Amino acid sequence: MAASGTAVTGRAVASVRSLHVMGVICGLAAGVWLGAAEAPTKLVNAGFSPFAISLCMVAGVFTARWTFPTLLKGTSYVFADLTAKKHLIVWAILAGALWAVANTLTVFAIRDVGLATAFPLWNTNSLIGLLWGRLLFGELKGAGTKNSLKVLAGTTCIVIAAIMLGFSTIQGGASNAPHAARGLMAAAGASLLWGTMYVPYRKAYLSGMNPLSFVTAFTVGELGTMFALTWALDGGAHSSAFQLIHSKQLLFWLFLGGFVWVVGDLFQQFATKYLGIGRGIPLSNTNQLWGLAWGALVFGELASANWAHRMLVLGGSFLMIVGALAISTAVASAREHTSRNEVLERECDRYGLIYREVLQAQSGDEFGSRSERRRWWDYAIVLAATGLFVWLGINAVVPPLAMNLHWAAALTGLLAIALAGGGWSLWRQTRFS
Repeated sequence: MAASGTAVTGRAVASVRSLHVMGVICGLAAGVWLGAAEAPTKLVNAGFSPFAISLCMVAGVFTARWTFPTLLKGTSYVFADLTAKKHLIVWAILAGALWAVANTLTVFAIRDVGLATAFPLWNTNSLIGLLWGRLLFGELKGAGTKNSLKVLAGTTCIVIAAIMLGFSTIQGGASNAPHAARGLMAAAGASLLWGTMYVPYRKAYLSGMNPLSFVTAFTVGELGTMFALTWALDGGAHSSAFQLIHSKQLLFWLFLGGFVWVVGDLFQQFATKYLGIGRGIPLSNTNQLWGLAWGALVFGELASANWAHRMLVLGGSFLMIVGALAISTAVASAREHTSRNEVLERECDRYGLIYREVLQAQSGDEFGSRSERRRWWDYAIVLAATGLFVWLGINAVVPPLAMNLHWAAALTGLLAIALAGGGWSLWRQTRFS
C-alpha cells in the first residue's frame, strides 16, 4: 500500500514538473513572437499617427484572434465555454480595453525613444503583474526561502535595469532626445496597464476557461476601445487611420504585426495559465531581447549611439533578462499548489462552478462535454481571414524604411522554430486546453 501511494505521489510530481516545463517553453516562445510584433509599428515614421498605426494593427489582431480559436477548437466549443462562464466575458472585454490603450502608448514610446530602448522599459509590467498575483490570487504564498529570494533578486534586477535604460535614453544624445521624457512616460503607462491586464487573465484561467475562448471575447473590448480612442483623440473622420486603410501596400504590414502579436499572446496566455502571473509574465518578457534584436539589427537603431549609450542599453537589457529568468525558475512548491487550490475553491464558491472540473482544467485535462466539431461557418471564417491576408499581401510593398533584410530573414526563421516547438508541446500535453 505504501509503495502504491509513493508511486501515485511520484506521478503527481512528474505531472507538475511536466506542466511547468511546458509553461516555460510557452513563455519563451511568447517572448520570441511578441518581440517581433512591434517591428511593423516603425511605420509611425512614415507620417501616420500612433492612433492610426495602433488601430490598423488591432484590426489585424481582431482578424487573427478569431481565426486561431476557430481553427484549433471550433466556434461551438468557444461559445459553449463562454456561455458556461458568462461572468468572465466582462473581464475579457476589460482586458481587451486595457491592451488597446497600452498598445497605443507603446507606439508613442517607440516614436519618441526608439524600439530598442522602449521595449525593456514597458516590460516592467512583470512587476505590476507579480504584485497583483500576490495580492489577489495568493501566488508565491507558501514559497520557500529559495523561491522567495529568487523573486526578490529578480525584481531588484528588473528595477535597476529599468533605471539604467531610462538614463541611457536621456543621456544617449539620440535625435529623438527632446521627446525622451514623453516617451518614457508612455512606456511606463503601458507597463502599468499591461501589468493590470493580467488580472482578468488569471481570473479566467482559475475558473477553468480555455485561453482560446478568452481571447475571442478579448477582441471585442480591444477593437472597440481602439476605435473610440482614434475617433476621439485623432481627428474623428479626418484621422490618418482612414487614409491608411486605403494604403493596402502598407496596411499588410500592420495586419501582419497583429497576426504575430496574437501568436505570441496565445503562448503567453498558456504560460500564465500553467505558471501563474508571477512566473509566466516575466518569462514571456524575454521579448525585450528579441525587440532589441529587431530594433538594433534590422532597423539599425543603435548605429549612431556612442559606446556608453550602447553599454547601458545592452547591460540594462541583460540585467532585466536575468531578473525575469530568476523569477520564472522559482518552481512552485506543494504549499504553493495548496494555496492555489484554495483560490480555486473561492472562485468556484463565488460563481457556482464545479471544483473538480475547474481543477482538471488547471491541469490541462478539460472535461470532454464540449463539442469541437467544425461547422461550415468555421471554415468560412478561416477562409475569409486567410483571403484578407493574401489580398493585402499581394498589394504590399516593402515599407520606406532602412532595414537589414538578412537579419530580418534570420529572425523570421527563429519565429518558425519557436512556433513549432511551443505548438508541439501544447498539443502533446494539453491538446490546446
